[in-house]
Amino acid sequence: MSSNPPAEAKTQEYEFEQMNLQVGGRIQFITHRTIKPIQHFSSVIGWIKDEYMIVKTPTENGAAISLTEGDKLTIRVFSGINVCSFACTVLRIFPRPLSYVHLSFPTSIQGTSLRTAMRVKVDIPAQVTTEAGSISVFLVNLSVSGALIESPKPLADSDTTVGLSFYLIAQPGNRQVRINPTATIRNINTVKPATADKPEVFTYGVQFVDLDPMHHTMLQNLTYEALIADRQKIV
Repeated sequence: MSSNPPAEAKTQEYEFEQMNLQVGGRIQFITHRTIKPIQHFSSVIGWIKDEYMIVKTPTENGAAISLTEGDKLTIRVFSGINVCSFACTVLRIFPRPLSYVHLSFPTSIQGTSLRTAMRVKVDIPAQVTTEAGSISVFLVNLSVSGALIESPKPLADSDTTVGLSFYLIAQPGNRQVRINPTATIRNINTVKPATADKPEVFTYGVQFVDLDPMHHTMLQNLTYEALIADRQKIV
């Protein structure tokens, strides 16, 4: 059975800065032109505080979605800790080849606080580098603050700092981006196999030490999309 979704705190008002928006960060872009709201993903280009926001026009089947000046939207943002949403309207549309829109700046932001560093189930090959050399492992969950590693052999002792390297897919263009933080081992466990003919597996909970801000944003987006699209991936 999957674990229950993490409990959310009651809704409260947030300041714009508390959303922790970053240029290139993914947002959920919800239109209300039909009876049922339609959800898209977009990304932030920038903003002028108290005037307008600039976001990429979402695409569908390779083409920009249809928008009209004055359309009412809901924008949802996941900061890694908070889920925030606000209403706005389309102020100006810049068609291809620019494909972005100006949106009204939020005047009221509602948010709920989630547990710090929510984890997402993954199955990502990775490399761990220790003083003894490099070992191929798998990441089985990820968050903005760390990861759970499964290794076929022992890696290092608790509180040891190791090198970690893996790849995530970045949008647009499905680009592979190498994520290579240093990490500190915080806990160690051994998982016995279900059958005697399989070797035991070593698991390591690690905490990232020096995650690049761009990579932090990518991990936020990974968590956000799992939260929105497939909550069974939330650990």
